[in-house]
Amino acid sequence: MKLLGKILIFAVAVLAALPMQAAPKGAVDYTQYVNPWVGTGGHGHVFLGANVPNGLVQLGPTEPTRGWDWCSGYHYSDNVLVGFSHMHLSGTGIGDLGDITLLPVKSMEQDSVYFTHQEETVRPGYYAIDLKGADVKVELTATKRAGFHRYTFAGKQGFIKFNLKHGIGWDALSSCKLVPVGDDMVVGFRKSMGWAKNQQVYFAAKFNTKVRFVGCEDNIFTLEIADVSKPVLVKVGLSAVSEKNAELNLKAEIPAWDFDGAVRNATKAWNKALGKIQIQTADATARRIFYTAMYHSMVAPSVFSDVNGEYRGADYKVHKADFTNYTTFSLWDTYRAKMPLMTLIHPDLAADVAKTFMNIYREQGKLPVWHLVGNETDCMVGNPGVVVLADLVLKGFVKDKEAAYQALKQSSLKEDRGLALYNQYGYIPFDLEPTYEAVAKHLEYALADAGVAKVAKLLGHQEDYEYFQKRAESYKRLFDPADCFLKGVDSKGNFRTPFNPFHAIHRQDDYTEGNAWQYNWLVPQDVHGLVSLFPSEKAFTVKLDSLFIVSGDMGADASPDISGLIGQYAHGNEPSHHIIYMYNYVGQPWKAADRIRETLSTMYKDDFDGLSGNEDVGQMSAWYIISSMGLYQVEPEGGRFIFGSPIWDSAKLDLGNGKTFEIVAHNNSTANKYIQSCRLNGRKYTKSYIDYADIVKGGRLEFVMGAKPSKFGTAKKDRP
Repeated sequence: MKLLGKILIFAVAVLAALPMQAAPKGAVDYTQYVNPWVGTGGHGHVFLGANVPNGLVQLGPTEPTRGWDWCSGYHYSDNVLVGFSHMHLSGTGIGDLGDITLLPVKSMEQDSVYFTHQEETVRPGYYAIDLKGADVKVELTATKRAGFHRYTFAGKQGFIKFNLKHGIGWDALSSCKLVPVGDDMVVGFRKSMGWAKNQQVYFAAKFNTKVRFVGCEDNIFTLEIADVSKPVLVKVGLSAVSEKNAELNLKAEIPAWDFDGAVRNATKAWNKALGKIQIQTADATARRIFYTAMYHSMVAPSVFSDVNGEYRGADYKVHKADFTNYTTFSLWDTYRAKMPLMTLIHPDLAADVAKTFMNIYREQGKLPVWHLVGNETDCMVGNPGVVVLADLVLKGFVKDKEAAYQALKQSSLKEDRGLALYNQYGYIPFDLEPTYEAVAKHLEYALADAGVAKVAKLLGHQEDYEYFQKRAESYKRLFDPADCFLKGVDSKGNFRTPFNPFHAIHRQDDYTEGNAWQYNWLVPQDVHGLVSLFPSEKAFTVKLDSLFIVSGDMGADASPDISGLIGQYAHGNEPSHHIIYMYNYVGQPWKAADRIRETLSTMYKDDFDGLSGNEDVGQMSAWYIISSMGLYQVEPEGGRFIFGSPIWDSAKLDLGNGKTFEIVAHNNSTANKYIQSCRLNGRKYTKSYIDYADIVKGGRLEFVMGAKPSKFGTAKKDRP
């Protein structure tokens, strides 16, 4: 397709994303600023369709899986649909789900249909497509646990295919069932194996007209619709527990046949969530990027308990909770920015996430690593669940801190995923670790240990504090003073030779989705300790400067996740996300401002290919959200937010409980990117960071911006 054609299609898509109905008088309709197409091209892997914040249901179009870029089930380059699935992932590097797929068609022979993007309309909570090849217009909306379909047929007959065979990516059907209940309802289940090895999804689908079961071939069930002269409505409830609970969820969340009302409710839910941060700016494009990032950051974690409190636990048994249980925890990615953002603007969610983690610990014997539909996938390295729970404990979201500490401690003392070697040697010898990635694993375990140490100290466990603090500082064993790189060490204590800091063999090297240049800074828990290993602070700064300008061959087998490069800084993957802010620790915040502004303006676009890497369930967007306000939590646990370079005239955060925190940037512009001075609640403030506790009290943080670097935050007493 020629460039002009792409531009015209994108313009149509943006116009189509405008709301169908106006927001209430006097209210801001934030959904008009969201462009759901962002990240549907390139390697963004985002979900496209209808959902509500943190819902179990992500109801949207599903295409055949044709490769890595179809992890969400949809890629902008494709034009074939197998149907509209009720569950999708957003921004992951592995494909799964795609459960309970419906496809309305004009004949029994159709199992897929071609489409064009000009036929699609999408905005938060609503998706529509005019399937001319099937003689039907499809409209979709959703609640947390149910999907709502409206089919308007152009012909005189119509069928609905319930495709229980199809899954996305690694998902493979184990067993399924569909049973008619009367003449206007079907119930059943779909069980499958994939990234999550034991997936169970039960459904109950209710119709506003009579339907007749006419056959099943290859686990694709066909229903004939009795009357297509008026719009056909289908309500589908989901549950991980039972068909009965699926019907219970459906009745509770979509009691009426009011499709337009359901759309309004979804729009209202999104406006409430998007309005948690109110920004002021004259830059319309940047505003769209920001609220699109807000939208993407709230696709998950996903509700994973039914309206009666029941849920399927990590032990695959049915449990009942007095809070909302969640799943879809891409923790290796999201502990860095998305989870800290959650603690600022979603305190109720943060409290429920902490309770969910504790339940997972009781059910599987350790805190989550990467949890999907109640299954532990053990995906990625380190102990990211430990990081997140420690942060939640230190920020006051956990009542029973002692129980949480035991979960943190016991999860850290297990002997799976390289931990046995880490416990024995104090590092992970690369010659003894059969699954490679020894350096990445060690660094991730060490930063998690820092959180355990902090909680131990908080609770007065001095001996434990000293033990875990020593482990948190064990990264120093990997530092080679000869070239100032963190590198692999074998069981005899020798550094890896030969050594190439650019080398990045995917899944067969010392690093995870990265190289030595990118992992040399993965010590966010002890930046000053890392600096002290260098010959001087100047030497550290020179090395950090070099990161953004060096170039080298990473090799033909390098991970595709290493993307969004500025020199060897890789913004398209998470281990790099804190690095820019390290300049504040050595008294050079103006260098951070330069690189932050560069990253905000070049790595995020209002376009199909608008992300520099996988969205990773909200982390890529969360970096933009927090950094664009001038903040970032570098140290994973505890809540010290480092100042960067705010791009908004003002940003007001709704902290809950009637409290707000406003960040104002006076004299702000593209050129005026350097902080000159700062006031907190009207008083002069000289530090280049702010504590979480000071933010959540509520108040007003004011920056004065200028075109030249200043001495603000450079004195040692004012550095983080």
